[in-house]
Order: sequence, then structure tokens, then C-alpha cells
Amino acid sequence: MRSVALKDRVPWGPKGPLGVLADPMTWRAAAYLLVSGAIGLGWFLLLSFAVPVSLTLAVVWVGVPLAMATVLMWRGGAMLERRVLRVAFGVRIADPYRRRPEGGVAAYLQWLVTDPATWKDLGYLLMLLPLGAVETVVSFGLWVSTAVLLLAPTILAASVAEGQTYAVEDHVGAWLCVPAGLVLLVLTAYLARAMGWLHGTLATVLLGAPEEERLRVSRARGVDAAEAERRRIERDLHDGAQQRLLSVAVDLGRAQAKFDTDPETARELIVQAHAGTKAAIAELRDLARGIHPAILSDRGLDAALSGLAARAPIRVDVTVELTERPPAAVESIAYFIVAEALANMAKHAVATEASVSVFRERAAVVVDVWDNGVGGALVTPGGGLAGLADRAATIDGVLVVHSPVGGPTIVRAELPCEW
Repeated sequence: MRSVALKDRVPWGPKGPLGVLADPMTWRAAAYLLVSGAIGLGWFLLLSFAVPVSLTLAVVWVGVPLAMATVLMWRGGAMLERRVLRVAFGVRIADPYRRRPEGGVAAYLQWLVTDPATWKDLGYLLMLLPLGAVETVVSFGLWVSTAVLLLAPTILAASVAEGQTYAVEDHVGAWLCVPAGLVLLVLTAYLARAMGWLHGTLATVLLGAPEEERLRVSRARGVDAAEAERRRIERDLHDGAQQRLLSVAVDLGRAQAKFDTDPETARELIVQAHAGTKAAIAELRDLARGIHPAILSDRGLDAALSGLAARAPIRVDVTVELTERPPAAVESIAYFIVAEALANMAKHAVATEASVSVFRERAAVVVDVWDNGVGGALVTPGGGLAGLADRAATIDGVLVVHSPVGGPTIVRAELPCEW
């Protein structure tokens, strides 16, 4: 069975005080906030030197390659920041850059300079200085105050041993500081998450794609996914059912020719054609199930996913916690994500157990597929998981694969929907 995170097992749930303190995301956010001021200062000093120097030297052409290197440097910094923000705050921001055109250096320079994302990256890195300074000062003050309150008895004992005075002069007062420190610890954790949310929101605006671009990319990925599905259906029909039906027609033609002269052979050919027809029907049934399984429309996700689990080579636990059925598009995408994940598991994972969980989280349906196999799964262009990510993107969904070498593998999809 898949292990449950500590933050989900503590009293009052993952959003309660203990859940927030037990959530690794809280401490990753706190660590980032403590150093964000230094990161912002570093970028400000670097850009304050590199940009004026490259622009000044551009007059004598020496600064042109330096300016290009500067632009690439801050774009690389913004790309790194997107990855860091994903780890620190759980904010997923895709690179919003336009497709690189073919051509020489001039076309490359034009693409680099005219892409709005380039200048939004620069704006974000410059914004890091004031924003990071506030985050670091506030975070440092709160964490230091929390530590002082929690360690008040120890600090008082050390001060008395060294003959120094302390703000709290008696042990009773020092021990009374500990509950206050615990309260401040919880408040600081919540504030760290709040500042992380605000930072992530600002980063999404500056480092993410604008709404029009996001819709264009989503539409393009949807078209690609539909085209890939059409080619798959065409290939399956051509290589499977069509060949079998052609063989049936040939067998029936031979049987007709031998019906009067060799009835026994004709009977065998008819039996062979009958078997081929049944095989073709089975392949067409499987193909129809691959397009949209009837059980999904009739009985919903729970029954459809249970059917997938029953056909898996190992035990798969299925949990569907939805009070109402989601839209048909969401159900279909969720079904095929699970089907592809279980198929990959059976082929490559060498797993002994797996689980499928489907539940509602705010305005989205979340699909989690877990197995204890060898890991190492990757979302490669043209692969099955990449196709699922494209399909999820058609409804602004996100598919994430976490599969370190040695396992376990977790395929998680968040599919926004409205009932």
C-alpha cells in the first residue's frame, strides 16, 4: 500500500497547525524566504554591472556578444528560478518562451530580443531585491524571536552561569516563554506559507506565459494529441482488424471456389474464416474500448478503474472519492492516464503492488497512480506519458511524473473542472 504523508495523518489535517509544521513544503518555503534577499541582491549587483557595460560597449560592436551573453544569463537565471520555486513553494511555471526560429545569428538575436518573456524575466530578477529583502527581514525576525522564546530556559541558565543578565530574570517567566514560542512557531509557519503563496503568485505573473499564449499552447497541444490519437486508431485498424478481415475475405473466396469440388477443404476454410471474424471483432472491441470504454459512460470512474485494476498483472488498490461525477472529458482523461500508467508499470516497473487514488481537491480532480517498481520513468517527446500530458493540457490540466531510479513511481494529474 502507498504510505500516507505525515501531514495527512496528524490531528486537524494537513491545513491544521500540526499539519503545516509537518509539511516539508513549509520548511522549504522558510529556507527560500530566508535567502531570497541575498539572491535578489546578487542578481541586482550582477545585472547592474553587466547590462550597462554591454550596452556601452555595443557602440563598438564588442558589446554585442556580451549583451547576448547577458540576456542568456538572465534567461537562464529565470529558468533556474522556475525550478527552485517549484521545489520551494510547489508552484509549477512552464517556460513561456516562443519557439526558436530557424536561421542565422540575426534571426536568433531578433527572437531573443523581441520575445516579451525575455524582459519579464529581467523584471522578475530585479524585483527580487525589494521583495526578497522584505521576505528575509520578516522571516529572520520571526524565526529568531521564535527560537529565543523556545530556548528561554536554556538561555537564562547560561546567562546565570556566566553572571550575565537576561530579559527574563526568573525560571518561571522563562518557562512561560515556551508556550508563547510554540504559538509564534505556528504563526510563523503559516506566515511563511502565506509569503510563499504571494511570491509564487507574483512569479507566475512575471515568469509564466500570458493567458493568450497559454491558451494557444494548450490548443496546440490538444491538436497534437488528437492527431496522435487519430494516427494510432488508423494504425491499429490497418495493422489489426483490416488485415484480419482481408484474410477472412480471402478464405471465404477460396471456400466458395472449392465448395463443389472439395467440400471438406471448403468447410475448413469457412471455420478458419469464422475464427478470423471473431478475432477481428475482438480487436475492434478493444479498439473501441481504447477510444472510450462503455463502462466509463455507464457506471463512472470507479467501475472503469476497477476494471483496469482487475486486468493488471499485480494487485492494484483503487480508491475513488468523488461525491459527484465530473464532466465526461475529465473522466475520460483520468481513465486514460490510469490506463497508460498501469500499462507502463506492467511493461517496465517490475512492481509488486500499486494503488490508484482519485479525489477532489478544490476545483480539480486529482489522479494519483503509485507503484513500488524500479522507477526511472521519463516523460519523453512522443511517448505515452507525453501524450497524456498533452491530453491533460487540453483542459488546462497538469501531469507530473516523479520516478527516481529505484522507485517508487508516482504519476499525478490535476484536472480542473466545474460541476
